[in-house]
Amino acid sequence: MQRKSGDERREEIVQALLDLTAERGARDVSTQAIADRVGIAQPTIFRHFPTRDAIFRAALESIGRRLLDVLTPMLSGRGSADVRLRNLLTRQLRFISRRKGLPRLIFSERLHLEAPELKAVVRDIIDRYTSRLEELLREGVTQGCFRQDLETAETARLIVAMIQGLVMRWSLSDFEFPLDQQGDVLWRLLEPALRAPQDQPTQAPGPHPNTFD
Repeated sequence: MQRKSGDERREEIVQALLDLTAERGARDVSTQAIADRVGIAQPTIFRHFPTRDAIFRAALESIGRRLLDVLTPMLSGRGSADVRLRNLLTRQLRFISRRKGLPRLIFSERLHLEAPELKAVVRDIIDRYTSRLEELLREGVTQGCFRQDLETAETARLIVAMIQGLVMRWSLSDFEFPLDQQGDVLWRLLEPALRAPQDQPTQAPGPHPNTFD
């Protein structure tokens, strides 16, 4: 059997961590459980990662990079900003739906209260994504498909919060609904608030109140 490279083994360890987090929550994932899932001895884990938190950090950074890579065609591509934003919502939710361990980790007590370094990694990813999203919204304003008075920074933060709330509900429901199908739902909520107002057709004046037929 061909021996796996260090990168391949680290990827297996990270994936095992995410799978176990989806099943058990972040607090109950031990390095022994990860080793058992991968099919290696526990000391092998520490040849690739010095601590359990280092595995968590690698998982978060890897997902952050992949997410931005997946969304870059919409964030930095060409074409109408409204179409790109709608596609971005769908693509992002599809990406998360294939990584059930991600919300269990991001919303865990472990990350929020016990591991400030991990929380800083997540905040950095969210900040970078929000900044890119704000740029897309500004493009939409320039193109005229989004309203000229749109507060792009606030709107970007609101969209991020909506996605986070939806993902949390999905996690709390034990993934019972298809997250990847919720992009259209979000878009139907967002579109009326983003759209530039269209010229309203002029209504024909009614009869003068003193006029009789």
